[in-house]
Amino acid sequence: MLRRGLVLDLSTALGLGVSCGYFWWYGYHLPRVRSRDNFYSRLEAQRAEELSS
Repeated sequence: MLRRGLVLDLSTALGLGVSCGYFWWYGYHLPRVRSRDNFYSRLEAQRAEELSS
């Protein structure tokens, strides 16, 4: 009985942990990084345009 409960607890914890990590990575982290990278790309393009003018 203890072994079955332990396996169930561990598999549930790992499943929920992986699911939450996947959601955080693809739902929060990557969109924020993409937004930041786009901001700095636009900023660099503006600076390059000002220097070349």
